[in-house]
Amino acid sequence: MVHYILWGSAGHALVLSDLLSLRQASVIALFDNDIQARSVLEGVPIHYGEQGFLAWKGSCDNTTEVQAAVAIGGSRGIDRRKVADLFRTHGITVPILIHPHAYVAASARIGEGSQILANSMVGSKAILGADCIVNSSANVDHECELASGVHVAPGATLCGCVSVGENSFIGAGACVLPRVVIGRGAIVGAGAVVTKDVPDRAVVAGNPARVVRYQ
Repeated sequence: MVHYILWGSAGHALVLSDLLSLRQASVIALFDNDIQARSVLEGVPIHYGEQGFLAWKGSCDNTTEVQAAVAIGGSRGIDRRKVADLFRTHGITVPILIHPHAYVAASARIGEGSQILANSMVGSKAILGADCIVNSSANVDHECELASGVHVAPGATLCGCVSVGENSFIGAGACVLPRVVIGRGAIVGAGAVVTKDVPDRAVVAGNPARVVRYQ
């Protein structure tokens, strides 16, 4: 059995734990930067911050068979990538996770550490960078390009040939029309309908989506 460690102890950790159980894998430790966080997985210990991770690693007899996943969702793509890189720096693999009820086209390319969750779809010739999340029932259609750290939330749809910059977040139920470009670090609000390009670090909402502020 493959053993996993997860960084993050909230709802996304529950989702990943269920996915891993379908792969006959077990979660043996949780990590979180929030010292108020408590383990959401019964019987699985939680450790805090990078120091907690290093202490755990130092006490672990053999980490060569341990793999990792990052349970940090939302618009925290930068945080998710930092944690994934911390794992990699210490020789722990962060593999691609694809739910058995997701569809990924044979011609799609999925980056290391990305997560394709239940009932989602990644279409023909789509390209995903490292540490992306395509969440439950989300649709990333043909020839879309997602840079590293992008999160497409539950039920969101990226129509064909959409480009999304690194660490951007597409909110639940949003729809991005074909050939639209979403800039780096942008946030598309839940239910928004995006009909034109979104600048870097812009927050857009509504139908049609308009810029409401910048980060």
